[in-house]
Amino acid sequence: MSERIAIIGSNSFSGASFVRYCLEEGYEVLGASRSEESARCFLPYRWLPPELQREFRFVRCDLNHDVEPLIEALTEFRPPWIVNFAAQSMVADSWRSPEDWYQTNVVANVRLHDRLRKCSWLRKYVHVSTPEVYGSTGGLVDENAPFNPSTPYAASRAACDLHLRTFFNQYKFPVVWTRAANVYGPGQQLYRIIPRTILSIRLGEKLSLHGGGLSVRSFIHIRDVADATLRLAESAPPGETYHLSTSHNISIRELVEKICRQMGADFSAIVQVTEERPGKDAAYLLDSTKARTTLGWSDRITLESGLCETVRWVEDYLAELRRQPFDYIHKP
Repeated sequence: MSERIAIIGSNSFSGASFVRYCLEEGYEVLGASRSEESARCFLPYRWLPPELQREFRFVRCDLNHDVEPLIEALTEFRPPWIVNFAAQSMVADSWRSPEDWYQTNVVANVRLHDRLRKCSWLRKYVHVSTPEVYGSTGGLVDENAPFNPSTPYAASRAACDLHLRTFFNQYKFPVVWTRAANVYGPGQQLYRIIPRTILSIRLGEKLSLHGGGLSVRSFIHIRDVADATLRLAESAPPGETYHLSTSHNISIRELVEKICRQMGADFSAIVQVTEERPGKDAAYLLDSTKARTTLGWSDRITLESGLCETVRWVEDYLAELRRQPFDYIHKP
């Protein structure tokens, strides 16, 4: 009988990619998200052979309204491991209606965790957090860096992380946290910088480069993140936090220039510099030594090969992608 794992937020880019990875590793998977399954081009597990897809079951549950039905589905499935990717995740938009970010990222999650802590079948709960909780970093930071959030989104994620720390201390709730660098790869939402750049080049449209693209990030392929996440679920001790990052940092401008070179496009003809977004952090530089030394994990996919793979995905699904919204659509 296959091992079972549940993935909350399975319609998200990271969640859907992790579903695929777990199915390929022989797991039986229960996925849950607040919306019906999205278009096939955004669901990497729907690209798998039918025999692997049969090991996936999907339930539609909104954390803000359907915690009880979700707990019922989880109790019936009885997964030893749960990984939670679900969150209101757009940084700039969190300034417009911050209450929605706190409702989903804090209140709804607290309600879920208070039910999960009573589930005797749960061995490990992996909470996917974000480096945004640290604010802008001046150098490499490890997992003990102090929180210094600079946006409502970041503050809501930090609040949930602190709440989970109290549950670990009081109830020994088996939580492990991950904070990954900027993930990317085939299937990512079109408003993210890499697919947006590729589509802008492919369709001959202008790309807005906020603040000239001077902020620095590390981009890590989603399969490398999925590999680490499954290792954490299986073997990391509760109460620990792990950074997942590459050692290569690049400015957003340099990233766009790299994509332009790969696709033979003129950077100056594609890019339009616009004002910086409020609260935009200059850099997130994560020290991932802990994951590498304790889990035997390492990132294996170079940025160059990962970008080529993502360009191929856009080309393969171009007709379907052109019918999808290019901008983020907020759902309270």
